[in-house]
Amino acid sequence: MNVELVSGDRDAFFEAPFNAYRPGDGYVSPFRSDLLRMLDPAANPLWTAGNPWRFWTAHRKGRPIGRIVAHVHGQSNALHGLSRAQFGFFDCADDGEAARALLDAAAGFARETGQSELVGNFNLTAMQQSGVQTGGFGARAYTDMIVNPPHVPRLLEANGFRPFFPMRTFELDLAAAAPHPARALDPGEGYRFAPIERATFPERMEEARIVLNDGFAGNPMFVPLTPEEFRFQAGEMMSILDPRLSSVLLQGERPVGTIVCIPDLNGFLAATRSRIGLATPFHYLRYRWRRRRAVIIFYSVVSDRHGEGLMGAMLARTLAALRAARYERLGITWIADVNAASLRQMERLGARPLQRLHLFRKEIG
Repeated sequence: MNVELVSGDRDAFFEAPFNAYRPGDGYVSPFRSDLLRMLDPAANPLWTAGNPWRFWTAHRKGRPIGRIVAHVHGQSNALHGLSRAQFGFFDCADDGEAARALLDAAAGFARETGQSELVGNFNLTAMQQSGVQTGGFGARAYTDMIVNPPHVPRLLEANGFRPFFPMRTFELDLAAAAPHPARALDPGEGYRFAPIERATFPERMEEARIVLNDGFAGNPMFVPLTPEEFRFQAGEMMSILDPRLSSVLLQGERPVGTIVCIPDLNGFLAATRSRIGLATPFHYLRYRWRRRRAVIIFYSVVSDRHGEGLMGAMLARTLAALRAARYERLGITWIADVNAASLRQMERLGARPLQRLHLFRKEIG
């Protein structure tokens, strides 16, 4: 075997995709510090909650060319009645031997922890990056979208994994999109939009968590987020927020809707190769001056207010704010094919499908 499998090498875990993929593949890494924070057993609430996990890198001639994380999300298994191990951050060169070593290691972990199936990508949960790109290759993706070249799903299928749970991401040309018809929210009914900005960030994000947990309760992949998990995942947003774009919809004092939309960071991350160095301040200032792309990370309405037009009103407000701030394009992160209401919303907006994604699953004997 010419491939060496290494466990627990954080530096190699960060470097592997840069060696595995070509610049034209469109892969953009999270900041190195953010990625390593996810792998910190003392910082990530997913690990401090007692969920077992491991990660590996595959090396050829001393160079990391692939990586994978495997873990058991006990809270998800308990909620959905599953016996599932999850894999994430499966990035690999078009190298069958390296892919087999990584996927066999993850499958072995699943057996050792008593699970009956292995499913991914989850980077690291369903409320973070999810899926494997299976279509729309070559499209310029947005922050929080998974990108991989066509050989990655082929490697998974060659190792016995099968696609399921199809999803799509979307893009909206703000200049070409027609005005979005939406219900007018009457302030006399107690409605008001509270922007998510630095001064009120903790309060607004806790309201957003409450709305998200309620509105997504029926999603077959969703697990309610604890305050600690949500702060861990969302805390980094504060430094990049454009307060004109994100808001919580309140009726009286009750949060009933939220939309979190941030400037797209992928151009900045690509320019810095996701590392902080001497040139980082220059790249950041250039990014702030030129930013014309934004991405909706999530939006939600509490379940007892579904069907009342609140989502359309929130989207109309955000689209108006994007145009006023001279943004030109908007990305929308994954929407599952089973989510008919959100897909209809995309059609009404005039958004075009950007990527096709699937989860991949393998039964573990």
